[in-house]
Amino acid sequence: MHIPDGFVSVPVAAATSLASAAALFVAFERSQTAFGIRRAPILGLTTAFVFAAQMINFPVAGGTSGHLSGGALAAIVLGCPWAGMLCIATVLIIQAVLFADGGITALGANILNLGVISVWVAWFLTQTLQRLLGGSQRRLPLAAGIAGGVSIVVASVACAIQLALSGTAQVNIVLPTMAGVHILIGIGEGVITGGVLTYLAAARPDLLPGEEQQIKGWLVPVVSILLVSGVLSLFASAWPDGLERVAENVGFINLAEQVRVVVPTPLADYEIEGLGQIGTSITGLVGATACFAVAFGIAKVIKPKNA
Repeated sequence: MHIPDGFVSVPVAAATSLASAAALFVAFERSQTAFGIRRAPILGLTTAFVFAAQMINFPVAGGTSGHLSGGALAAIVLGCPWAGMLCIATVLIIQAVLFADGGITALGANILNLGVISVWVAWFLTQTLQRLLGGSQRRLPLAAGIAGGVSIVVASVACAIQLALSGTAQVNIVLPTMAGVHILIGIGEGVITGGVLTYLAAARPDLLPGEEQQIKGWLVPVVSILLVSGVLSLFASAWPDGLERVAENVGFINLAEQVRVVVPTPLADYEIEGLGQIGTSITGLVGATACFAVAFGIAKVIKPKNA
């Protein structure tokens, strides 16, 4: 659901950029008190994992693919939706700047949809479902999986409204089309979110929020992230993602080529000229490392002043 340049109008791009900037400013402020210092190093690992997972597109019906967005997973693992916002925003910014994935002019819209709306819908719905399911931690993967899937559909509706307000497509066409495609992608989001949380609850509960306890070690999660970004990314589906498929079907895909603002980068489209699949692996490793480094730096800045 990465909106490219040309899909949203200047007023919509400006409005969503201002909204996202304001939301991230509040997230920085709130994270200093809501995000525990013990959780701070995990911000780097979570951000790197979300980036790596987003490289793996899985096929859905109709020759369309989707990938994990990670809003629900980030908020739950970090135990704080404010930190989840910072995580997803970091991934989106690095993708746009280093890999030309998502438009620079549409960055505000992408952060608003995936880093704000998706995160908070997933967080509130997870808390609500947890209460309805009795509050058991064993039910957390189920609650978060359902919430993650629903959050993707809500984010796709927000994206459709932005496209309609921009005059890119008629709302009565683009809204149901976007929602329909992303219901299928949301199922994948929910399964992956629930699966990862189930694994962490069983094998690495120290990486989940809860009682203060010593982190067991970083080797396994670091190696896992490197394998996902450097190896599993090679097996990603080549089918267009949900937004791209909708743009092709509705007829506004050409707008992405008419307006494109690209920061000069040798890693555009997750490729390195002349290296083939090795280039994809290298860009995956570079991206995951960059996400970890930036998020770890953010964690140092937002830690409580009296820590």
